[in-house]
Amino acid sequence: MRIGHGFDVHKFGGEGPLTLAGVKIEFDQGFIAHSDGDVAIHALCDAILGALCLGDIGNHFPDDQSEYENIDSRILLRHVVKLMQQRGYSIGNVDLTIVAQAPKIAPYLLAMREILAADLQTSIDNVNVKATTTEKLGYVGRKEGVSVHAVVLLSADVLNAETVQADTKLVAANTPKAGTVA
Repeated sequence: MRIGHGFDVHKFGGEGPLTLAGVKIEFDQGFIAHSDGDVAIHALCDAILGALCLGDIGNHFPDDQSEYENIDSRILLRHVVKLMQQRGYSIGNVDLTIVAQAPKIAPYLLAMREILAADLQTSIDNVNVKATTTEKLGYVGRKEGVSVHAVVLLSADVLNAETVQADTKLVAANTPKAGTVA
């Protein structure tokens, strides 16, 4: 098992709608970003990449490359999921906290869970999305933007678990015993 944490924030700007966790939300502003600005998916990508010790979203999808301009963040997430699967892991569970004074997120939570579960190739029972405010404190409270925290637990697939066990036995067999000289 591996645990990862991700965080991202985007400032409001331009015209709406805005996209959060793959869901288009009617709002008078969008996000200022190089991609579509889906701060929830960006935080989730960072959490998965972190759990895999593969850096962060900026390493994989630099914001100075035109190919990622206005890209749908779900495409980025699907790429990160492939990296995860190539390394022998699948989603154990995901927990996202969207911090927003506006817009109201509650009406969209189920749709967000459904979209994320599909892109993560896991059951909706493994994906939680919740929302909170900052009680009008800070940049979120002033309605300047949205931040998201993401936590992910990755589970080793059965084949990967067998490989890890074999590698562990090989290392143990080749490790000198205490009191012996290597």
